[in-house]
Amino acid sequence: MSVPQSFRSKTIYQVYPKSFRDSTGNGVGDLRGVLEKVPYIASLGVDMVWFNPFFVSPQRDNGYDIADYYAIDPKMGTMEDFDELASALAAHGIGIMLDMVLNHTSTEHEWFQRAWDGDLTYRDYYYVRPGGEDGSLPNNWVSKFGGPAWARFGDHVDPETGRPLYYLHLFDVTQADLNWHNPEVRRQMAKVVDYWHAKGVKGFRFDVINLIGKPTDLPSAPEGTDDRAMYTDGEMVSPWLQELAATSYGRDPETVTVGEMSSTSIGKCIEYTNPDNRALSMAFNFHHLKVDYASDRKWTLAPFDFAALKLLFAEWGQGMEAGGGWNALFWNNHDQPRALDRFGDPLRYHAESATMLATAIHLLRGTPFVYQGEEIGMTDPAYTSIDDYVDVEAINAYQELLDEGTSPERAFAIVHAKARDNSRTPMQWSDGSGAGFTSGTPWLKPTNQDRINVAVEEAGGRILPYYRRLIELRKSHPIIAEGTFAPYEPGHPSVMAYLRRLGEQRLLVVCNFYGEPTSIDIPSQFVGADVLISNYPHAIAAAEMELAPYQATALLA
Repeated sequence: MSVPQSFRSKTIYQVYPKSFRDSTGNGVGDLRGVLEKVPYIASLGVDMVWFNPFFVSPQRDNGYDIADYYAIDPKMGTMEDFDELASALAAHGIGIMLDMVLNHTSTEHEWFQRAWDGDLTYRDYYYVRPGGEDGSLPNNWVSKFGGPAWARFGDHVDPETGRPLYYLHLFDVTQADLNWHNPEVRRQMAKVVDYWHAKGVKGFRFDVINLIGKPTDLPSAPEGTDDRAMYTDGEMVSPWLQELAATSYGRDPETVTVGEMSSTSIGKCIEYTNPDNRALSMAFNFHHLKVDYASDRKWTLAPFDFAALKLLFAEWGQGMEAGGGWNALFWNNHDQPRALDRFGDPLRYHAESATMLATAIHLLRGTPFVYQGEEIGMTDPAYTSIDDYVDVEAINAYQELLDEGTSPERAFAIVHAKARDNSRTPMQWSDGSGAGFTSGTPWLKPTNQDRINVAVEEAGGRILPYYRRLIELRKSHPIIAEGTFAPYEPGHPSVMAYLRRLGEQRLLVVCNFYGEPTSIDIPSQFVGADVLISNYPHAIAAAEMELAPYQATALLA
């Protein structure tokens, strides 16, 4: 498998089906709702749509707890709906990328249920281990949703020791981790991918895929160390991805794949995405979205560290290029609060900061992803109570903060800033009570659709047309898709700037990340250069370039 050269000029749009468009009035988005909006998606100029899971699921983790990889959840529609949607997108030249959750299944999956009932063949599909002699858990790993990563495996006991058995769940207690050391599990995973590829799916996003390579002995983390190091980026991740590619998607060179990499490194992502290794097309990493974590803890409040943000973009941009790897570029997704609230100023400079952030990402080396609503400047909801949230992670985090002695007011402020539900509020199509998302009561309430919605942007907004222009520029200017990357003036206190180069052509991108004017000296070759794009009118390429609040300008020389 190799990355098609044309792929680098494309943009991928992420649809969270539950929150995109409800066609039935039950308050939950569905596939026919997406079908209604295919003309809008096509108008963006994107090349592929990544859909979050819509498979059969008890929805404990919003679809990432899959009970049947081969069936559409009835709440989302039918297989006929999927086929019609795929055809409608294909008519516009838009491919489909499906979310493959292959690290774990729902405990309602047939495999787990058969294991629970005592079938030893299926028990080996999962990590089932006896507790310690002293009644302790198999190891000290912690669930990413809080609490121990082990749960009792019914009333089963180990036949040799008589100790109770436990199963591993790195996420929710209803999400049991699959044992990839079992060759049959790997065959089943390839079978799932092949099934959807045969239905015309040309893209696959692999959820937390660098967690599949757990060591067979599942050792505890040494005291005082991070348990994530024990199961992340294990030595078998690359061989197993290469095997999966060789037995499924890699047989079609046009297939596009992206791995979601948790707590990863540049070296590992080069290993996963260098075309010579025949594993993945590209990788997501999340380091740049942790620069507002105090002491590396998500559930904290802290201003973002701009110097760290710039350094991460520089290190990953240069490092991945040097190793022949490829980045998936993004600010937003279904697991993150809205970037506009984190890195911009949605109250005073809504359009300016939204378009600045878009410029910073879209002109980098890598493939940009746009998350639904980002292109109209959607923000975090103005919730006032923990009761407004439904996500298990947010609710658990709020309770843990209270248990630690945090006041209810501060605990809520932290959750309000960091909750995944912030990005899961319904897509705002119009200013009605249901935001044009539903004729009923939305499963998660919107709060500012009166001023931020697609209709407003189409009628004369500044953000949506700007996104369309950025997407078009990547297609029409090879320097964006193929050029080299280098940071420029990395020490500037308020500007992120970088240079792209392809042959004799040069592109300079400057982005003011703050609400105060500033200036930056630009190289002589860019003085008087063409303005490729700017979120302010009449940008001037002077030797000392003046930048307005949240101004972003790209100069082509």
